Amino acid sequence: MKNKNLFNIDVDLINGPILKSLLIFSIPLLISSVFQQLYSFFDTMIVGNYLGDSKLAAVGASTPIFELLIGFAIGIGNGLSIVAARSFGSKDKELLKKSVATSIVIGLVSSVIISILGLLTIKPILTVLNTPDHILNDSYRYIYWIALFTPVMFLYNLCAGLLRAIGNSFMPLVFLIISSLLNIVLDIFLISNLNMGIEGAAIATVIAQGVSVVLSIIYILKNEEILRPQKAHFTPDNQLYKDMLSQGLSMGFMSSIVSIGSVILQYGINGLGYLTVAGHISARKVYTLFNIPFLSMALSISTFVPQNIGAKKYKRIRDGLKIAFIYDLIMSAIVSILLLLFSRDLIRIISGSDNPIILDNGSLYLKIVGPFYAVLGILLQTRFALQGLGKKILPLISSVIELIGKILFVQIFIPKHGYLAVIFCEPVIWVVMTIQLLYSFYTNEYIRESRSEKVR
Repeated sequence: MKNKNLFNIDVDLINGPILKSLLIFSIPLLISSVFQQLYSFFDTMIVGNYLGDSKLAAVGASTPIFELLIGFAIGIGNGLSIVAARSFGSKDKELLKKSVATSIVIGLVSSVIISILGLLTIKPILTVLNTPDHILNDSYRYIYWIALFTPVMFLYNLCAGLLRAIGNSFMPLVFLIISSLLNIVLDIFLISNLNMGIEGAAIATVIAQGVSVVLSIIYILKNEEILRPQKAHFTPDNQLYKDMLSQGLSMGFMSSIVSIGSVILQYGINGLGYLTVAGHISARKVYTLFNIPFLSMALSISTFVPQNIGAKKYKRIRDGLKIAFIYDLIMSAIVSILLLLFSRDLIRIISGSDNPIILDNGSLYLKIVGPFYAVLGILLQTRFALQGLGKKILPLISSVIELIGKILFVQIFIPKHGYLAVIFCEPVIWVVMTIQLLYSFYTNEYIRESRSEKVR
């Protein structure tokens, strides 16, 4: 089943040294994540520098809704690709093609529904979130275009997820680099040359993502026969549909619950004033950028675990998580030092502002959150591992813990302690979630069985 195409770099995650395999597989994911973040990073930076603090705050106020819409679509795509990875690990080519066909049907229908619901509810959600009146319309105009083209965002993530499922994390990187560079050019052209304002930033993101979808589909059709289903593979298989729909919806709802928590937290932040909103969104862009090494390893684990489940190599799964956790501790120490030294400069670059409220709040956020990246990395990798093991409810429980925690912070702590409570909200919740996830992972039947398994 190994594709020998010259342009593939297919990594064997089932055999050989675990650390080497995970690192080689995760490097393209890391670079891909960097370029994917450039979409929102340059939207934020160009909006802040060209259009000012008010428009920057408008993008910030709409970000949780963006994450809610796109997160559900991406979650479904990732969940569907887990089944494909399991089929690849068990060397069942026919089931793999069936899972691709099923993924296309479930994913397209789901993303269209999400898009329609998003378009109908954006304005009411922004109003309920207490979005300041003078940025409400700008926030709506920005997120409208994102919601309209949710299926485009889904299609790219599905194609990338399916390629990762067969060990190819390199080609999605190539397509993403091309589209990210296009996004930068379009951002500047639409905002500064055509004077399209905040809508130009959103349209640039959609067009660039669309290009990556077209490139991914062309590549799969020409080079990845294993991912090209035939007409017969689209014949409904009730058990497969049930399995994939439950896996996809589980991850989709998990992402949505997390995003709903972010929406609720944004409500508390909006009440602190638009300068605080601008400072926070700038800090979150930096936070997201530095989260990439941890998320990339988690995405590697999301392919590593189901492939090894398919191959029945359970001890390899436990050993892989142990290696990933050590990686988290080392990377967290490096990131913390960088943020202590350069946080204020990074906030200034992204926001394009010298306002002390924006700079002070954003810098303080990064300095405090830095050491907690280790906890977040362990959380992400354990959650993805559980999903790879086929557990659908346990990761959802962790998301519910996060939602409840954010509600408590918004209702109790943010009104009393202001932005400091915003900063500590997620790190405190991460600790609780990680304890629950680690317990669930190490009591899993496959992991318990791995203790007596010989290394294969």
